[in-house]
Amino acid sequence: MSRFVQIIAGIALAPGALGATLIASHFAGGIYTLSLAGTNTSGTLSITSQTNGCGTTPGWIELYADSRKLYCFDESWTGSGVIAEYSVANDGKLSLTGQAKTTGNSVHGLLYGGADGRSFVATVEYTPSTVTTYKMPLSGSSVLQLQKFTMAQKGPNSRQDVPHPHEVHLDPTGKFIITPDLGADLVRVFKIDASSGKLTACSEAKADAGDGPRHIKFWKSAAGVQKAYTLNELGNSVSAWDVSYPSDESGCLTFKKTQTLSTYAPGKKGGPTTKAAEVRVVGNFLYATNRADQTFGSQQDSIATYTIDATTGAITWLEAANSYSYYPRTFQFNKDGTLVAVGGQTSSNVAIIARDPATGKLGKLVANIQVGQKGRAGEEDGLSGVVWVEDQAVAGGGHSPSCHS
Repeated sequence: MSRFVQIIAGIALAPGALGATLIASHFAGGIYTLSLAGTNTSGTLSITSQTNGCGTTPGWIELYADSRKLYCFDESWTGSGVIAEYSVANDGKLSLTGQAKTTGNSVHGLLYGGADGRSFVATVEYTPSTVTTYKMPLSGSSVLQLQKFTMAQKGPNSRQDVPHPHEVHLDPTGKFIITPDLGADLVRVFKIDASSGKLTACSEAKADAGDGPRHIKFWKSAAGVQKAYTLNELGNSVSAWDVSYPSDESGCLTFKKTQTLSTYAPGKKGGPTTKAAEVRVVGNFLYATNRADQTFGSQQDSIATYTIDATTGAITWLEAANSYSYYPRTFQFNKDGTLVAVGGQTSSNVAIIARDPATGKLGKLVANIQVGQKGRAGEEDGLSGVVWVEDQAVAGGGHSPSCHS
């Protein structure tokens, strides 16, 4: 993401009509522009253009609205990779405008710092166990800072052999970067020096052993109660955290865990190969995707839905909804909160699902399309990301410059 987002397609539409643009990335290398047409209950998706330039394994995309720039981060496992910058035309067509070499295996990235909040780039590398920063504009190889993590002993899950940072996420003030670490069961916090782009490590927050926190989102009540929610991939759960800001500029952001709930209904649990993927916050609702649970039939995985107490931020299970996809790795809500685009990694499809903004419940499948070649269950192939091309999205794999959800 949350980090990003986006550009209005700009067509005058009749009430209830659809006319939207999306961008999807595929682990095989392609970046696709999609067009959604129809009504809010029945639509069609089509691929309108395709490009490349994001290395061999595009793993994450971030879209910024006002600059009409898309950033793609290569998850290449070959020891090096790229960050690619694209200009987004009104019809969603992409033109490569910048590229920089990376250290490889970047699973997430975003822009941060500087007067405009976009003077530097931060990435996380899953297996090298690093956070790396670069100075804008993208050109050649311009590593600014690299921080490598270690841990004294392995975690309780077999995947916790070394630290595995999985996201760089800006807090709502833009002064801190938060990095959930799946391998070390930590939520790492970094203070940003806006002028230099330097990141200084703060004290970490500890998740429960074996949780494997992957991604994080922030929420704030009308009265100012600040919470954060982590998606725990290995524990198949979500955790709620109290967020405390420092009283002066020299201090650090801190977290205190208050709650953990399963990504399955009370009394149920995932199977041996299930793993939670992404988390989103829309108003007073929280959503998390489950991969490989097939709750709704063969290759039909679920999206866990929770209500957020408007006063306290406590979460309560609401329901499981059909993701209409297999291995839903990525999902994002449109700016009105009436639709969600789900990217099935293994099924390599983009599914558009109706949402009721009042109840938070997800409904029927509105449109669906396969994008690129299908993947293999549990492998790093298939669809990797999807974002709406709008002036402002509610939440997702793309972010607006002012609100990294």
